[in-house]
Amino acid sequence: MQKRKLGKSNLEVSALGLGCMGMSFSYGPPPNKQEMISLLHKAVASGITFFDTAEVYGPFTNEELVGEALSSIRDQVVIATKFGFKLNADGKAGWAGLESRPEHIRQVAEASLKRLRIEAIDLFYQHRVDPDVPIEEVAGAVKELILEGKVKHFGLSEAGVQTIRRAHAVQPVTAVQSEYSLWWRTPEEELLPALEELGIGFVPYSPLGKGFLTGKISETTTFDTTDFRNRLPRFTPEARHANQALVDLLAKIAAGKNATPAQIALAWLLAQKPWIVPIPGTTKPERLVENIGSVDLELTSDDVHEIESAASKITVEGARYPEDLMRMTGR
Repeated sequence: MQKRKLGKSNLEVSALGLGCMGMSFSYGPPPNKQEMISLLHKAVASGITFFDTAEVYGPFTNEELVGEALSSIRDQVVIATKFGFKLNADGKAGWAGLESRPEHIRQVAEASLKRLRIEAIDLFYQHRVDPDVPIEEVAGAVKELILEGKVKHFGLSEAGVQTIRRAHAVQPVTAVQSEYSLWWRTPEEELLPALEELGIGFVPYSPLGKGFLTGKISETTTFDTTDFRNRLPRFTPEARHANQALVDLLAKIAAGKNATPAQIALAWLLAQKPWIVPIPGTTKPERLVENIGSVDLELTSDDVHEIESAASKITVEGARYPEDLMRMTGR
């Protein structure tokens, strides 16, 4: 597996990471725990060293899963987790708002260290920007944890450019995580140029459009009642019908490369910048293998231009999030 460095930091990870959320949360009933542990072991054996989780995934159960699976090979992996949500008092799935006060950040860090069975969190993201807490206080709190050896690197998720600059001035930001794929290219407008200027790595989540860009979802696909895609405007049957044109484009290009639509979508992301590390999630061993195959798929500058030129003629239908979740992004 090729390696990449996240920006100007010394944090080196596999060119492709693994988003672990779906192993416990969001995409219908959680899969079998032992099967997920086996999948995580398979990922490491295949060269993946970068794993993404968060306290809110479950909540807590995803960190516990990742901790149990990777504790015996801790020295081979980089684990990213997140803080920033106020969880429901009953401890059940969901959250009661945003919470990034310094004392809360410390509490989350201590609890995450225990669940993950580690001495230090490799990359600690603010999950969403809290408008009630100045970002300088957030960065300062993480800086203290870094000085104490409990955290190694600071990250931000779905933050706006000005927030990133302010945070970076207090504690260097190693990576920013946001959604980015061929069907959500807004980061290209302001975010990517700013990250390049500041020397910050970029970690795209949902690089396969929450599964849509794999070509395995159609307008007739039905999701489990607990699958959060039921809430997304981009996943209404009408939007899926309209957005099929993008999948058809990927399939056409994939046919000429002896690849799959998912591999083309990931290879396109990898070709954008050498400091971009996508984190596709999966619960299926065969999808893991397929995704990893994208790292060795060479796209020439002509290929990239062809993909972007064709994609620019397709209008993607539907917002990526409902309004309440969209308000939490880009702050």
